[in-house]
Amino acid sequence: MSVYRRGQVWWYEFRFCGQFIRESSKSTSKTVAREAERQRRRQLENGYNRIPPKERVRMFSSAASVWLETEKFHFAPKTTELYALSITHLKRKFGRMLLSDISADDISRYQSHRMGQKAAGRTINMETGVLRQIMRKHKLWGAICDDVKSMKERRDVGRALSPDEEASLLQATADRRYKDSQLYVIVVLAKHDRKSRCCAALNTTMCSKEIKMLCWSQIDLINRTAIVGKGKTDARTGRVIPLNQSAVAALTYCGNWRADAKPDHYVFPACENHKINASRPIKSFRTAWRNATKKAGLAGLRFHDLRHTAITKLAETAASEQTIMSITGHVSRKMLEHYSHIRMDAKRKALDAIAQPVFQQGYYQKSTQSEKLVKVGRPN
Repeated sequence: MSVYRRGQVWWYEFRFCGQFIRESSKSTSKTVAREAERQRRRQLENGYNRIPPKERVRMFSSAASVWLETEKFHFAPKTTELYALSITHLKRKFGRMLLSDISADDISRYQSHRMGQKAAGRTINMETGVLRQIMRKHKLWGAICDDVKSMKERRDVGRALSPDEEASLLQATADRRYKDSQLYVIVVLAKHDRKSRCCAALNTTMCSKEIKMLCWSQIDLINRTAIVGKGKTDARTGRVIPLNQSAVAALTYCGNWRADAKPDHYVFPACENHKINASRPIKSFRTAWRNATKKAGLAGLRFHDLRHTAITKLAETAASEQTIMSITGHVSRKMLEHYSHIRMDAKRKALDAIAQPVFQQGYYQKSTQSEKLVKVGRPN
């Protein structure tokens, strides 16, 4: 081990595993060069013996930012936005804490705090899930994982519309004033005779984002199919949906409305300064949707509930589970059950279909109005 000066800069050299190491310390100080030589040799020795370097424990705010920056390439854009929002909430509680100081009790208090802010159980679980991933990356989650409990999540958020509610919604969205906001062509597209109405979401099972990002190149009106673009999951991306008569009529109406549409144009384009820009998709129709649902007496109805309704109607038919999952893009029975809300009328018809006579001779059923059994004789 030796150091020497070359010009004004000090260098060091030594042998390690038969290799001659000669490097510059980039310093004019001999003391710094000696320390650099010791550090370089220690680094080589640790690497040879596979001793991992000790990582300095970071504050949560810094570790969270680095984690999101390095991992966002593995997430969908929407997922990245949700994780960024979760980190914003987490920083308010853990931002100034070291990762090693975060305990299960701290997480429990955070969950209670978020419940006090009326956050949903699913939202809280997503936020603690982000915290779990960050701590797991730094090998700190295993010490507290057994003491951290998840919040209960609601399973009845989505719902299916009844036939009467569906009719009311179609009647409300058929109003001509919603045509400018494009809710008219997204939810209900009336033919020129104003009698036949076609609901895109209720006939394709597509969600809001899939409908907004739909381009004319993805639609084949001759073969009556539509190819979904980028979906929320791999199973929903690129799936081919057969178009029924209502969906074909709706898309044909859109095509006639925009005769100059090109394959790369969006079916539902953005409207900027009262001018249609077909090269960009529509951003939002939230205000028009809220006004229409309020008019239909369905205030609080989510647009995503139309997908629930379509899947429920498919489940009430004779279609197999594999067929429904192929159309909707689901990959598990659990997810299909979450979206399917078999209505009472369908359940009643199914049970009525297997009904068998249960009364012996001397008994009969009378009075369909009261639906009571009347005994008219005694059994032998």
